[in-house]
Amino acid sequence: MQKLRAATIEQKRVIPAKPAEVYRVIADLEIHSAFTGARATGRARKGAKFTAWDGYIMGKTLIAEPGERLVQEWWTTGWPEDSTPSRLEWKFKKHPRATRASLKQTGVPEPQAKY
Repeated sequence: MQKLRAATIEQKRVIPAKPAEVYRVIADLEIHSAFTGARATGRARKGAKFTAWDGYIMGKTLIAEPGERLVQEWWTTGWPEDSTPSRLEWKFKKHPRATRASLKQTGVPEPQAKY
């Protein structure tokens, strides 16, 4: 069986909110659910498991530094069965009257990276 190639996804955006507020929208799963319109469960604490998008996304939090950084193992039900979790890292930096948010996700199965 041929091993799937992995892709990396990177995005950077300036968001007109404080770093702690941006972090909270992502990490507080009740707020995240309200923001996305899809159910999220669990906690964004080191070692805690979570789900998002009504169970389509699942993973485990590796590092949680409120307002600064969030690192998670992450995969979806749409990935091939033999896929390993990807690594998703958010970083939040102060920017004039805003937050510079960066996202880097490594180990995404190449066919799924466009989604």
